Amino acid sequence: MNTSIRTLIAASLLTPLACYAGDYRVPMHKVTEDGKLNAIGTIKVEETEYGTVFTPDLSGLMPGEHGFHVHQNPSCQPADGKPAGAAGSHYDPHETGKHAAPWEDGHLGDLPTLAVNEAGEATTPVLAPKVKFADLQGRALMIHAGGDNYADEPKPLGGGGSRVACGVVK
Repeated sequence: MNTSIRTLIAASLLTPLACYAGDYRVPMHKVTEDGKLNAIGTIKVEETEYGTVFTPDLSGLMPGEHGFHVHQNPSCQPADGKPAGAAGSHYDPHETGKHAAPWEDGHLGDLPTLAVNEAGEATTPVLAPKVKFADLQGRALMIHAGGDNYADEPKPLGGGGSRVACGVVK
C-alpha cells in the first residue's frame, strides 16, 4: 500500500469518529480441518462516517501481515477439505469477480491486511471505506495465513493462502 493511502487511513482513524451503528464484537477462532474452533480474541466493528473500522484484539497468530476478508456465509466450519471452507468465497454482492484493494472496485469483502506483531498479537485498527455494518451481518470474517497483494496475480484472491482464523457476524 503506498504511503499516501496509509497516511489517509491513519489520519481518518485518528480523527474523532461519529459512530452510526454503535459497535459489535466478533468472536474470532483459529480453525482446523476437523472443525475445532479455538478462541483467539475479538474484532470490534464500528461503522463511521469514513467507512467501517475493524479493531482486532487477537493473540496466537503468526507474526506478519495477513489477508483479511468478509466471506459470503455465516460459518467457520470446514468444507471441501479446508478449514472454514463453509464460509464460502469473498463477499461480492456486485458480482465483480475481481479481488482488489478495499478502496477499489472489487469484492466488497476485500479488507485491509491485518498486522500481527512479533508476540502474535493483532491490535492495529483497519478501515474499510466502502463497507457498511449491514453488509457484515450474516457473514464471516476471515484471516488468512499470508499477506494480501490486492490482486488476482500471481496467485488468486491476493495470495493469502489458507484460512487460519474465522468469526461469524450475527
